[in-house]
Amino acid sequence: MSTRRSDLADLTYFLAIARHRSFRLAGIEMGVSASALSHALKGLEARLGVRLLHRTNRSVTLTEAGTALRDAVTEPFARIDQAIDDLNRYRDAPTGRIRLNVLADAASLLLAPVLPVFAERYPGIQVDIAARDRMVDVIDGGFDAGIRHGGTVPEDMVAQRLSADLRWMVVAAPSYIERHGAPSHPDALRDHHCLGVRLGDDRIYRWEFEGPEGEFAIAVPSRIIVDDGRAMIALALAGVGLMYAMEHNVAPHLASGALVPVLGAWSTTGSGYHIYYSSRRQVPTGLRLLIDLIRECRPLGL
Repeated sequence: MSTRRSDLADLTYFLAIARHRSFRLAGIEMGVSASALSHALKGLEARLGVRLLHRTNRSVTLTEAGTALRDAVTEPFARIDQAIDDLNRYRDAPTGRIRLNVLADAASLLLAPVLPVFAERYPGIQVDIAARDRMVDVIDGGFDAGIRHGGTVPEDMVAQRLSADLRWMVVAAPSYIERHGAPSHPDALRDHHCLGVRLGDDRIYRWEFEGPEGEFAIAVPSRIIVDDGRAMIALALAGVGLMYAMEHNVAPHLASGALVPVLGAWSTTGSGYHIYYSSRRQVPTGLRLLIDLIRECRPLGL
């Protein structure tokens, strides 16, 4: 059976569906509708004479044949992508597309300041950003790289630091302090209203501090738990409770007096943002250029 041009396109669609286990998400990545993907996949299965996917209203899973095909064609297609990217050395201006999975805070604090410069300098490169705090496998998700705090980068990845270490602190609205007072020691947080932080892996974050005897963490009482930084800041501004925050995220509100530091002597610093990517493939040109620009502009120091 000879390979037709349509088979190559449909195999690309199949690999996207296999990565995401979702026609909708694969369609977003490929820039086509879910129904177009479904039609293409049915045509590929008909030509191959085997079922590649089990589809239900709630899930998409690979059949045994689908798994075998994915494993067989993933590396050849990756080599084709790399060969096309390598042509950038012969172009007057680089082209291509890079997909990033990024912490929401990193998207606004680290990428937003440099992307206008990047877009002007490299108009032929498209940047697709998924700003999510939930941890994902960037390889299975079809991303070229991820951006996380240094301590959370998977060990089998190549990582590069993109920022200086980040300061973490407790803040509150003056209205909260007027009603409840300010804790004088981290242990006193147990008698306060604290806004809980749900991490990307569904754990509730233990607030970290640094004192005379070193670093320690406290599980604070939380009647309200939030997994979105913007919502957390809105609640803190409304005087609902104490908030544990990265200083850069609340700097404008500290400057205006809408929020004030609490337990400042106990504040700590944590690992800065790192970009990470697979060690099993070359770095795409667009990704390399973006890393270089972030390190050039240093929006969060370095």
